[in-house]
Amino acid sequence: MPTETAFRALGDLTRLRIMRLIATMELAVGEIAQVLGQSQPRVSRHIAILTDAGLAERRREGSWMFLRTRGGGEAEGLSAQIARMLTVAETLDPAFGVICEEDRRRLAAIRAIREAQAQDYFAAHAEDWDELRRMHCADEAVEQALVGALAAAPIGRMLDIGTGTGRMAELLAPHAEHIVALDKSPAMLRLARARLQHIGSSRIAMVQGDFIDLPVPAQSVDTVVFHQVLHFAQDPAAVLREAARVTRPGGRIAIVDFAAHGREELRERHAHARLGFEDRQMERLLKQAGFSPADTITPGEGELVVRIWIAVRRQAVRAASRSTRASAAA
Repeated sequence: MPTETAFRALGDLTRLRIMRLIATMELAVGEIAQVLGQSQPRVSRHIAILTDAGLAERRREGSWMFLRTRGGGEAEGLSAQIARMLTVAETLDPAFGVICEEDRRRLAAIRAIREAQAQDYFAAHAEDWDELRRMHCADEAVEQALVGALAAAPIGRMLDIGTGTGRMAELLAPHAEHIVALDKSPAMLRLARARLQHIGSSRIAMVQGDFIDLPVPAQSVDTVVFHQVLHFAQDPAAVLREAARVTRPGGRIAIVDFAAHGREELRERHAHARLGFEDRQMERLLKQAGFSPADTITPGEGELVVRIWIAVRRQAVRAASRSTRASAAA
């Protein structure tokens, strides 16, 4: 990208704020407009200048448009250098720092409201969660494909993130050394406990926790499973980075979720933050988190197509010690 064009695009406080917001995560354009307190058309004009200058890129998902820095996150090139420069600018320019901190506070508040709505949804539908899943796909075909793919090699110590009613933990338990069945919703965990009570406590642990901050030690898990969970994530990249932190080198991750679709009503009716994932998008997310994509399985066809993405952890995670976390997998 021409350096002169890029720096000309940064000659506006609103565009500096946008670049600061998207420095570490992909955001919906509507979220950015809410944070900035500006109309979406006005924000879209600023975004057009940033994308034309090659500093940011847009991705459409149904009727929503998402924005990220060029190359994704603080990854490479001039965009990464600008992100680091703006970080320093917050320290050197207290007024700019206050504005950016307020922007982050507003963003956190917006996302907290959405997460609370999702939790309300989980609690309200805990009893019929399996039935809701059957509305979207043929579960039997998906379950057979997932168990067949994972059981072909030792599963070892497994983390079932967003265990829901415990269905996947139940199916994979005969092939696993130990399972941590994790869910944020106490209502879901109550159902999972009832379903999994026949499995000895030495082989399974029921844990309440959030997929963005797993109460599991680093590099302690051989297999991580996300079954129809990742589409609830406001920031899937951060969720997968956290999954990578707890996965041993050579360990596997299996993500069962929808292929990209246009069913907008799932955002409101079922609290979906993402309308499925494109194969290239999932491959990029996995690679950035530290996984090597290994296989993509499509168990069946339908209006809502389900994919199973399997990947292998490439290397050890360099993460700060989290000594305060419970050793839930022990």
